[in-house]
Amino acid sequence: MKVLLDECVTRYLKQDFIGHEVLTAEEAGFKGLKNGQLLQAAFGQYDALVTVDQNIQYQQNLKELAIAVIVLKAGRSTYSTLKLLMPQVLETLEKIKPGELIIVS
Repeated sequence: MKVLLDECVTRYLKQDFIGHEVLTAEEAGFKGLKNGQLLQAAFGQYDALVTVDQNIQYQQNLKELAIAVIVLKAGRSTYSTLKLLMPQVLETLEKIKPGELIIVS
């Protein structure tokens, strides 16, 4: 699966997406784009967006964009904290559908 990491997700997490093609928003040329713009830019190029922005589900109509979104919910957004969620994230990537949002905590 082709995955885009939002700017708010530490780039160090990229190495833990074993078996997936992953780019950060900066690597993809999307640095500075807000959620709506980022989702529009990612549409058609990426299968899933991974973010820590818990408000994205209330701000965007994900069904229209047909991109899967995984929201990481942890006490802190540090690599050591988010890394603990990776087994569940990898499992979620196997079953998530376009337009669907899943919170991993």
